Amino acid sequence: MTTSTDSTSSAEDGQSHGEVRQSLGTAAARNLATTTKSVPQMQGITSRWLLRLLPWVHVPGGTYRVNRRLTHTVGDGRIEFVCTGPRVQVIPAELGELPLLHGFTEGAALQALADRFVQREYGPGDVIAEAGRPADRLFLIAHGKVTQLAQGKYDEQAVVGTLGDGDHFGAHALGAPEAEWTYTLKAVTRCTVLELRRRDFEEITQGSEALRGHLRQRSAVPQQRHNEHGEAAIDLSAGHTGEPLLPGTYVDYEPAPREYELSVAQTVLRVHSRVADLYNEPMNQVEQQLRLTVEALRERQEHELVNNREFGLLHNADLRQRIRTRSGPPTPDDLDELLATVWKDPGLILAHPRAIAAIGRECTKRGIHPDTIDHQGHSVPAWRGVPIFPCNKIPISENRTTSLLLLRTGEANRGVIGLHRTGLEDEYQPGLSVRFMGINEKAIISYLVTAYYSTAVLVPDALGILEDVEIGH
Repeated sequence: MTTSTDSTSSAEDGQSHGEVRQSLGTAAARNLATTTKSVPQMQGITSRWLLRLLPWVHVPGGTYRVNRRLTHTVGDGRIEFVCTGPRVQVIPAELGELPLLHGFTEGAALQALADRFVQREYGPGDVIAEAGRPADRLFLIAHGKVTQLAQGKYDEQAVVGTLGDGDHFGAHALGAPEAEWTYTLKAVTRCTVLELRRRDFEEITQGSEALRGHLRQRSAVPQQRHNEHGEAAIDLSAGHTGEPLLPGTYVDYEPAPREYELSVAQTVLRVHSRVADLYNEPMNQVEQQLRLTVEALRERQEHELVNNREFGLLHNADLRQRIRTRSGPPTPDDLDELLATVWKDPGLILAHPRAIAAIGRECTKRGIHPDTIDHQGHSVPAWRGVPIFPCNKIPISENRTTSLLLLRTGEANRGVIGLHRTGLEDEYQPGLSVRFMGINEKAIISYLVTAYYSTAVLVPDALGILEDVEIGH
């Protein structure tokens, strides 16, 4: 039995069976040695550039209100909307662009009509309205591209028109009960459409004497001056001499500004007291458990900042700030178009790592070498001097498409900011607290780990998105 053990030990030490071991073997020596150990590793930890690059604003009251100037343009022929996260609403005064309501300014009736619109989403190829069927509703195209199809000379469908953001179709149906669709409306891209049924329009009309009177008279619409951004013009005088009468003015604000409430991510960390008491050398078990829990919580926080439907960046970009690629892959032309959406001091581009690889391939095809810049010791790619940072929280669809986000950051720059609440009780990191919850009857120690956060887009042109970016080879 002893011979067998010695033979085995000798084989482990690299000795042949015929040799006699002359020193202590490594297998036995490890029983007396101290093993050097690493801290627990976690593959899910990423660079989290979004959390690192966003300027964070302290929100002591838990809610951040974004006050803006009132922005809408009546008289340009296009309907404008207000976007609150994924929800789209028509601006009541913009309904004056409709021929039927041209010149009507009674606020209560317009608000009642605006509240009756229903938001619907259509995918590419979906039929919104079909020729020959009863026309019983009004369509407002909030976002997307729609074609008008009619029967051609040789029994094929012919494209007779294209509708885009701000266009409308079917206004004649509101006042004509027997009307039929003369064209077929088909979505070319993903579309967001607001619909108003004729029945709802008639109900509002019956309850508003002013609206009934307008429909009888069709008065002319008064023109309102505005600047290139749709904000009400501020009357000024410059270059005058003498003592002319100076114009008076005021700056109007949005009556119902957007408010961002801090979101929360929480978990309960549990550690048995026996583990905390007996197995804390050379590493503190509670600290290591907490470190990995906080890392997972921060990863979730960044995911929410990108994907949350209420405040996530992908769902809070203005419809006019969303563009699509020309051919599918992210070409240099597409990147230039993206920069044009946030041309006022663009700060950074966020892209999935596979999208960054696709950008490199497209540039290589054209013999273009993207810039690289040094950022805090990291060499990152850049386009026109704007750094491109990886973010694996940006989703990739089943058909291998994704999005690129361009941000201008900072409260002073009217950009995108992060929101959090600092000074919490038992604060472990800024905006994150670890609170002792006690020990239960099974001797398990519990800690409540909480992070409060949100993000806000101060003005629409602070965030641009390049959608439907193909990343396949």
